[in-house]
Amino acid sequence: MTIKEAVLKSLEEINGLTNYNEIYAYIVKNNFYDFGKSKTPALTISGQLTSFIQKGDNRVKRIKNSKGSYSYYLAKNESNINFENNTTQTEIKKNTSKEKTFGERDLHKLLSSYLKNTGIYSKTIFHEHSKNSKDSHQKWIHPDMVGIKFLHLKTKTSQTFLKSVNRADTFKITSYELKKEINTDYELKKSFFQTVSNSSWANYGYLVAFEISDSLDEEMERLNQSFGIGIIELKPNPYESKILYQSKYKELDFKTLDKLCKINKDFEMFIEQTEKLLTASERYVPSTEKELDEFCDDYFENDTEIENYCKDKNIPIEE
Repeated sequence: MTIKEAVLKSLEEINGLTNYNEIYAYIVKNNFYDFGKSKTPALTISGQLTSFIQKGDNRVKRIKNSKGSYSYYLAKNESNINFENNTTQTEIKKNTSKEKTFGERDLHKLLSSYLKNTGIYSKTIFHEHSKNSKDSHQKWIHPDMVGIKFLHLKTKTSQTFLKSVNRADTFKITSYELKKEINTDYELKKSFFQTVSNSSWANYGYLVAFEISDSLDEEMERLNQSFGIGIIELKPNPYESKILYQSKYKELDFKTLDKLCKINKDFEMFIEQTEKLLTASERYVPSTEKELDEFCDDYFENDTEIENYCKDKNIPIEE
C-alpha cells in the first residue's frame, strides 16, 4: 500500500473530521504503511494531505476549525459528517467553491495518447451531436470514444489476399466508456453495464476510469469473466496507464453499427474515414492514413505537454 492509499483508507475508515496527527496514528496502528527511518512521519502525512488539496484531487476535502488548523475528510463521506462543532456551513461552502477539479471530457486526450502509443486511432463521439440528444437513454447507446487498429501486413500480396478473404480481419474496432472515478460497488456495476450496452456492436469494449478503488478488484474480475468487458486504469501520464482486465473479442454487429451511423455524425464520419483507408489503393494509403490521423482526437507529443495539460485542467499528477 502506498502512502497515498494509506491516507485514503484511513480517512474512509475514520469516516469523520480528523487531522494529520490522528491519520498518522491510525496508519501506524493498523500497519497500513511502513515509514521506515523517517524522522518526521506525521509531517509526511501532513504534506500528503496538502498535496491532495493543492493538486485538486477531489477525493479529499478540508476545513478550518475554530483553532485555525485544518481538519480533513473523505468527500464521499461528507453526508455522514457532523460539521456543527468545527465550522459553519458557510465556511464549508466557501471551502468547496475554491476547489477546482477536472471534467470527464478532459480525460479524453489522456486516453487518446495512450491508445495512439499502442497503434490505435481514436475519436470522441459527442453525445450532444446525436439526433434526439436530449433523450437520457441516448447515453446507453453510443460510447464516449471509439478506436480502430489496423493489421499492417508487410507485403502487397499478403494485404491483397487478406482483404479478398475477409476485409473485417484487417482491423479491429474498440468501444470505450470513460469515468472519472469508481469508488463503490454500485458505481462499478452502473458504469460496467453502461459499457456493456454501449459496446455491444464493437469487437472489444473497455470501461476506462481515472480512479478505481482497490476494494473492487474481486468484483471487477468477476464481471470481466462473465461479460467480457475489459477495464483500463488511466494515469495522468497516459503511457503509464494499464489494462487491468482484457476485453474478450466478438464479431462486429453491423445492424447496431448502422444505427449509430444514423443517429450520430461523429460516429458516421469515423466509419467513413476507416472505410476510405481500407479501400485505398497502395499509392494513396499514406495520405489517407494521414487524413484519418488528423480527423481523430489530438494526442500529446511529449511529456512537457502532458504536464502542462494536467496542470491547466487540474488533473492531479502523481509524483
